[in-house]
Order: sequence, then C-alpha cells, then structure tokens
Amino acid sequence: MKKIKELMEEGIVVMPGAFNAISARLIEKAGFKSLYISGAGLANGVAAMPDIGLLTMTEVLTQSKYIIDAVDIPCIIDGDTGFGEAINVMRMIKEMEGLGAGGVHIEDQEMPKKCGHLEGKKLVPPEAMAMKIAAAVEARTDPDFLIIARTDARAVEGIDVAIKRATLYLEAGADAIFPEALESKDEFVLFRKKISAPLLANMTEFGKSPSTSVKEFEEMGYNIVIFPLTAFRVMLKSVADALSKLKTEGTQKTLIEEMMTRKELYEIIGYENYEKIDKKISKKIK
Repeated sequence: MKKIKELMEEGIVVMPGAFNAISARLIEKAGFKSLYISGAGLANGVAAMPDIGLLTMTEVLTQSKYIIDAVDIPCIIDGDTGFGEAINVMRMIKEMEGLGAGGVHIEDQEMPKKCGHLEGKKLVPPEAMAMKIAAAVEARTDPDFLIIARTDARAVEGIDVAIKRATLYLEAGADAIFPEALESKDEFVLFRKKISAPLLANMTEFGKSPSTSVKEFEEMGYNIVIFPLTAFRVMLKSVADALSKLKTEGTQKTLIEEMMTRKELYEIIGYENYEKIDKKISKKIK
C-alpha cells in the first residue's frame, strides 16, 4: 500500500468520504487511491447525530477500524478537535497509528465544535492548537503518518488570521494545512501563495466554498481534495425516494433495476472468500 505522502508526489490526491466499510470498498472499487473517513459521515450515518463532536474517540476508532480493514488504500481520519487537550491528542495518534490509518486532521475549534461551514464557530487560542499539533508530532512513531492542521479561522477571524494560524501550526510540526470554509477561488489561491506546505481542500456540498473541480485545485497547487459526504448524500436521497415509492406502491418491483444485485453485493463483500475458508477448515476437521 502506498503512503499518502507518496501519492502526493505523483499528483493531487482525491479522497471521497467513507461512512462505513462497504462505502469504503466502493471507493476503492471505483479506482480511487485513498479515502477520507468523514467525522460527519460517522456521526450522521452511524448514530444519526449532528457533527458537533458527540462521538467519543473510542467510537470513532471502532468505526474507522472497520473501514481501514476493508480496503488496501490509505485513509485519513477526521480527528475533530483531538478529543481533548494535548495529552489526549497523543493517545489519539497512538491509537490511530495502531489501526493502520494514513493520517489525521485536527481542528482549532472550541468544543462543542460545529460543521466547518456553519455559523457560530468559536476557536481555541492559536497557541493551544499549536500545542496539540506539537503533541501529535511527539506521539507519532511512523514518519509517514500525516498530521494535518485544520483551521476554521476564516469564518471567525478572517483570511489573514487563518493564514497566520496556519503558519504557526506548521512551525509546531504539522505536515499539511486544511483551510476550512474558504469563500472564493481567490482565497484558495491566496492561501496557496502564502503557505508553502501541502494543502487540503474540502469540497463539501451546500457549504461556503464555491464548487471547484479537482483539475482546478490541481492547477492552484493543492495536494489533497476531499469529498466528505458526496456519496452519503446521494445514498440518502436514493434511499428516501425508494422508501417513498415502496410505501406508495406496496411492492419493490419498480425498484429492482435501481438496485445492486445480490451477486454484485457478494462480490464487494467477498462472500466467496468466506465460503472457501469454511470449506478449507471443514476438510481439516474431517
């Protein structure tokens, strides 16, 4: 498996968001070389909760392990605010490395945090965030494990302060910067001009950032683009429409052509491999 740093050397890295193990398999099957474990995807999809830091570190680690174990491509985990202070961040890094994650991003919001594209966010002092980044670097044992500092300062204190914070976080040891909720392509370009380190762009839907293609981000010089909830939102709309039709018609017959077949599903989850293992063990016992 290639490391994320290796992938960045080859060009811009595109990471669709996975919200469970089978969505991760589909991302890999589609040909993507890495994926993003979305904090919002886990909170919304696993617990039907908003993305305000309600899942514990243990819950995030458990769900992330299912995803990481399901694929052979590197994964970046949304580490929210680090699940506490600097000492908590150190434990988080140790646990995520143990899972086989390729990296994590940590943000500079106060708890309770909010989705990066909503109003009313509050930030921790920049020095407090820098301590978390320094703690993450101190705890890391794998030099290829990517530590990404996310700053939500654009929406709270403006673009200039966001750039200033990003610079401080790099000085603390961050490998890359995730400037959240930039509001124009000019701001993305400015961030690239001012920050000489790998940059991650968040291309979420219905947010503050303008719709921008991977090609455009590559031309700006960005290194990673995440699409955290694209597949999740499409799935929810499809499921809601299917259930509405089932309720109205009382049969699934008109939905069959829209379904993944049993055979296709079994191929994705590797059902045949389990049968082979079962037969092999059975022969040994006999």
